[in-house]
Amino acid sequence: MGYMPQTTVADTLLRVQKQELILPAIQREYVWRPGQIIRLFDSLMRGYPIGGFLSWKVEPATAAQFRFYGFMKNYNELSNRHNPVADLAPGQPATAVLDGQQRLTSLNIGLRGSFAQRRKWGRYSDAGAYPETRLFLHAGREAEHNDDGLVYDFRFFSDAALESIDVAERPYWFPVSKIYDARTQFEAFQLASSQGLGNDEAVVERLGKLWHVVHVEPLVNMFEETEQDIERVLDIFIRVNSGGTVLSYSDLLLSIATAQWKERDAREAVHGLVDRLNAVGQGFSFSKDLVLKSGLMLTDVNDISFKVKNFTSENMAVLDDQWDRVGDSLELAVGLLSDFGLSDATLTADSVVIPIAYYLHRREATQKYREAPSETGDREAIRKWVLRSLVASGIWGSGLDSLLRDLRDVIKLHGAESFPEEELERRMAARGKSLHPTPDRVDELLSRTYGGRSTFALLAVLFPHVDTRNVHHVDHVFPAALLSRKALRSAGLDDAAVERIEAKRDQLANLQLLEGLVNIAKSDKDPESWSRTQYPDPVAHDAYRARNRLPDLPTSVHEFEEFFDARRGLLSRALGEALGVVDSQSGD
Repeated sequence: MGYMPQTTVADTLLRVQKQELILPAIQREYVWRPGQIIRLFDSLMRGYPIGGFLSWKVEPATAAQFRFYGFMKNYNELSNRHNPVADLAPGQPATAVLDGQQRLTSLNIGLRGSFAQRRKWGRYSDAGAYPETRLFLHAGREAEHNDDGLVYDFRFFSDAALESIDVAERPYWFPVSKIYDARTQFEAFQLASSQGLGNDEAVVERLGKLWHVVHVEPLVNMFEETEQDIERVLDIFIRVNSGGTVLSYSDLLLSIATAQWKERDAREAVHGLVDRLNAVGQGFSFSKDLVLKSGLMLTDVNDISFKVKNFTSENMAVLDDQWDRVGDSLELAVGLLSDFGLSDATLTADSVVIPIAYYLHRREATQKYREAPSETGDREAIRKWVLRSLVASGIWGSGLDSLLRDLRDVIKLHGAESFPEEELERRMAARGKSLHPTPDRVDELLSRTYGGRSTFALLAVLFPHVDTRNVHHVDHVFPAALLSRKALRSAGLDDAAVERIEAKRDQLANLQLLEGLVNIAKSDKDPESWSRTQYPDPVAHDAYRARNRLPDLPTSVHEFEEFFDARRGLLSRALGEALGVVDSQSGD
């Protein structure tokens, strides 16, 4: 390992352009934002160091075992977030960047490419909400006062934004790419002349300085690793990247899978599946770690932990061959979670999807499973188990790999025809992960509040009649607006009563699940008035109260505490029945 001769930014980007410098698949994708790119260019202009770079000289025999990617040039948050595959010729060596990808990519985008991110308030799926912007330098003055302490005024502009600039000011904005394209400093000066600013010394000086730091100053210091031992390289990579966004080991293992798959690009397949899963229903935030773990689980790899020894060519060949089915099973499982009313906002443990996907995979279930009348009971068994596991304490935390292997064994033995809810619960209890809470735990659950991630699952357990395939909101039975400190004092309540009611207002006993449109229409009416309007028929009104375990409904804030205490008692009993409370002393 040793330092390579220092070189310029322009020469380095030429190597990027020729794919002489590439990225190993172990690299994370590009994550910098425009503000970070601007600060990098400001540092260049001010003569600040931009840090060293680490590369790995990969010999042809080693290169053949891995997949490599090119640097991002035209980033688009919607349609072009993934690096292009580098097409290396057989026998071609490679120089892969291990540290410095974000900086080199930012230089490449700023000097050669573009950046497109979603416009504020723009729709996520609307391509027009992602305007293409390019980096410009105002060569006539320094940057206005700013919190980042920037001296040079670099900005990203779309064509439309540039056209909206005052006509007198517009000539001072120069596209940075033109400076990169200028072969000599004289050509850079000619840019000023073309804008009628050739006699403006400040403009000429700034353009000349930018050309000089890009084309002349040897600012790129590359340290090169030449060893071909992959374990050593992975260790170096983790260590040098630990100061930034810490990489999970799955990032590294994905590189190995990518090199070993023959039928498809593992990186594209995994990222694509992650994107599809996260677009289901109201949206989720599953990670590639979960997808890789699911792949090991569903293909029956014995040890599903993230270790290099589990990513053998044999295991990866099986995963490659079964990938479409693995993806289908995961999408079906996530679809069920969405049907249960869950989303990123309410799913407190992503790992719950893995055993569900395994069960569906074993049964070779398709999307028809979600609607088939013959599977209604099976879906309800899954729903109950999922919700109860999300409400229980510590199920999906420590010892996850061991738990997943145990659940897989149970499904293999008992899940051929129906979801083995009882057998799974017994195995979980044997591991100290019981779904049956103690009375103290029930008291704690009843104190869950509005806005908590687990509150939806808890209400869904309590009210199984709710059809969660329709969008439901967690709603205050007695509107929160009527229980504000100001409203309570206006009602003549003393400070002690105000404090008590404020503490109870957002707790479970004052919450219910209402369909979105119904909740919006409910507004801030007192519970008794609203319910009589919504259910004018006495039988229907009584049925509404019974379904939602509601005692006599209050008509004013003065009746709230009596209502709260009565409903808390009803929910306590209902929760005990739904979860199967055990005596903490006897264990029964």
